Amino acid sequence: MNDFYIVSFNSTHHAIRSEKILLDDGLKIMTLPTPREVAASCGLSIKFEFEDKKRIKELLEESSIDIKGVYHILRNESGDREALEIEF
Repeated sequence: MNDFYIVSFNSTHHAIRSEKILLDDGLKIMTLPTPREVAASCGLSIKFEFEDKKRIKELLEESSIDIKGVYHILRNESGDREALEIEF
């Protein structure tokens, strides 16, 4: 789990609701604790496959889900994990 993508949320309610919506659509996701590299008001994030980003955005917008941000979590040259905010 060295290189992955997550959506973080402003509330646990939105994280749990998003998980249900995305799983019901058949997307391959995983709910996990928000990585410490991402400052978030909610302790849960959803890990997703990059190729599903557009579909996830559509589903969350259709459902009026409020997100904090979308991040690429990776290891930098020194081996430390970092979070890069990306466009949704």
